[in-house]
Amino acid sequence: MRASWLICSCLALLAQPLFCDTIFQTNSQGKEIVLQRDAIVIQQDFAYVVYKHFDLKDRRVKVVSLNRGSLPFRVQISEAGERAQIVQTWKRFGYKATITDQAGKITHVYDLYLDFYPPGGRGSLLESVPARTSFPIQIDNLGPDEFEFDKIDRVEIQGDRLNVTLREGKSVAGKFIMPTTQPAEVRVLGITEKYDPASRDVFDFSVPLPQLKIISFE
Repeated sequence: MRASWLICSCLALLAQPLFCDTIFQTNSQGKEIVLQRDAIVIQQDFAYVVYKHFDLKDRRVKVVSLNRGSLPFRVQISEAGERAQIVQTWKRFGYKATITDQAGKITHVYDLYLDFYPPGGRGSLLESVPARTSFPIQIDNLGPDEFEFDKIDRVEIQGDRLNVTLREGKSVAGKFIMPTTQPAEVRVLGITEKYDPASRDVFDFSVPLPQLKIISFE
């Protein structure tokens, strides 16, 4: 039921007049079509158009790079107020949570997801390891399992150990499973109320999972 509501809401959103940046492409027949609407363009030059948008399937904001060397693109840039408005729309459809860190600081985070980086904050994103909106766990005395965000009510964190309370009332405990054999750390990423629509990043909240204490999903 929740997934159906999300799809219907997004379809209704797309049926509205164009807001925010829109990317048009001229196809091989010479017809101009809308390639992406409700986006924010963060770079364009003679070679590329780079923009961020909300990906419905993965429930998070992503960056897309288009090579101008294939077919012609035209970009319609919006006003700053429209860009701020579309970020508010993105926040409605991603995963939302109230996060408490180990020091007791509480942050409300939107469009939440996990991604993987070299340990200790050194280096850039491990692009070979895909981002996810789920927790893979080696459950105590059982085996591995994976829990999607929309099934979770609350996660309590102690280092790499998690205690997950599901919305159905069941609780499981175990160790977070790293989806790579490379040295890596998992970070919780998302957008806060202070997020700048003009930012090149798709998040302004980025904290290693072991530095958090509680993630309470809304």
